[in-house]
Amino acid sequence: MATTNINVRVDSELKQSAEALFDDLGLNMSAAITMFLKSAVSHDGIPFDVKRFTPNADTRAALAEYEEMKKNPGKYKRYDSFDDLMSEVISDA
Repeated sequence: MATTNINVRVDSELKQSAEALFDDLGLNMSAAITMFLKSAVSHDGIPFDVKRFTPNADTRAALAEYEEMKKNPGKYKRYDSFDDLMSEVISDA
């Protein structure tokens, strides 16, 4: 069967991560993309859900807290090391 080339532009870190994953699975990029394309044709569409990420209430609250901490870092306690943080946690327990 005749083959053809497909040129795709992706972020270099994404490419490296994908290559590492596929290598671990015993595949190369070409084989992995061929598998994706065959699966898409077989499913008559994208072979996985394509939807927006909608965080739950806990995640939204955590993200809002993170944004607040970035805007006002002086309002929050800082530690010089993880060990310092753990020492305080353990002493408060």
